[in-house]
Amino acid sequence: MSVITLGIIGGGQLGSMLSMAAKELNIKTIVYCDDVDAPAEKFCDEFIFGKYDNKEKIFEFINKVNIITYEFENIPYETLNEINKKKPVLPKPSINRLIQHRLAEKDFVNKLNIRTTRYTYIEKKSDLESLKDFLPGILKTVTMGYDGKGQYPINDIKDLNHLNIDFSKKYILEKLVKLKKEISVIITRFGNNSYEIYEPIENTHENQILKYSKIPADINEKIFNQSKEWAISIAEELKYIGTLCVEFFIDRNENLYVNEIAPRVHNSGHLTINAYNISQFENHIRAVCSLEKINLKKISNAKMINLIGTQIEPYRQKIKFNKNEFFFDYLKKEIKEKRKMGHITTLV
Repeated sequence: MSVITLGIIGGGQLGSMLSMAAKELNIKTIVYCDDVDAPAEKFCDEFIFGKYDNKEKIFEFINKVNIITYEFENIPYETLNEINKKKPVLPKPSINRLIQHRLAEKDFVNKLNIRTTRYTYIEKKSDLESLKDFLPGILKTVTMGYDGKGQYPINDIKDLNHLNIDFSKKYILEKLVKLKKEISVIITRFGNNSYEIYEPIENTHENQILKYSKIPADINEKIFNQSKEWAISIAEELKYIGTLCVEFFIDRNENLYVNEIAPRVHNSGHLTINAYNISQFENHIRAVCSLEKINLKKISNAKMINLIGTQIEPYRQKIKFNKNEFFFDYLKKEIKEKRKMGHITTLV
C-alpha cells in the first residue's frame, strides 16, 4: 500500500503533535498555515505558507495530499468547503461551520436534550438592558474567539459603560453558573457507534486560559457517566470522524452543563500522550485515515501543566527530568504573554 499523505490546516502546537503522531504511523504530513513562523514546520514532512483565501496555494496543497484535517476551528468555511469538493476534509466542513457559530452550537446541543447554560442572542447594546435576569453573565462573540478572546464578563448593566465592546459584531449572553469545576471529555469516533472515549479530565483555568488538567477528575459516578454519554450523543449526531472534545461545567448542585464543543484534538488531552496506550492525536490520525481502531488502555493517572509565556524558560534550562515527567517544548519562535509555549505532564 502506498503511503498516505495527510494535509493538516494550521501549524500550531496541535498541528505539530498531529504530525508527530502521523510519523509514528508511517503517514506523511503536509501542513498549510498562514503563519510563516508556525512551529509545526519543524515536525511535518512539508510546509506550505499561504493565506486561507489564496486559491493558488490552496490548490498546490490539495494536489499533494490524500485527506485533509485541521487543528483549529477558525478557518473560513468557504475554504474548507472548496477543498472538500476535491479531497475529503475530516471532520466535515459543515460540522466546523456549526461549531464556529456559538448560537447554532448551543441550539444544536439543546435539541439533543443536553443541558447548556442559559443563553440569548444579542444584536445590539439595547438588547442587554432588559436582560438583568441573565446577569451575572458573559458576553461572547458569536463567531471567533478562544482563550478568553472576544469574551466580556458582565456583572451589572453599568459594566457596559467601561467595556469597549464593538456592537457591529453579534454576541450571545450566557448566564454564569455557580461553578464548582470544569471537565472535558475527549472522544474519537471512527464510524457509526464505533468510537474510543477517554475518561473525563478535570481542568483549571487562569485568566481564561487552560492551566492545569488531571485524571482522574474528582467527580461523582453520575457525572462521570453522564459526561461520557453526552459526548457520545454529540459525536454520533454530528456523524463526526476524528477526535472531538466536549467541555463541561459542573455547578455547586452537581448539575452538568455543556459549555463548548471543540471539533479537533484539544489542549486538555495532552496528558493522553503519556497516560494512555493511544493518544488523542494518534486516534485522530487513525480515524481520519481509516486505520485500525485499537482499544484504549489507561497506563497511569496524570496531571498536565501548561507553560504560558516566560514560564517555559526554567524548563528549557533544566537538563534532567524525573522518569515520570515529560516536558514538551512547542518550539515557538517568540515568547509572548498568554502564549502557550509548552507543557509538562507528570504520571502519578
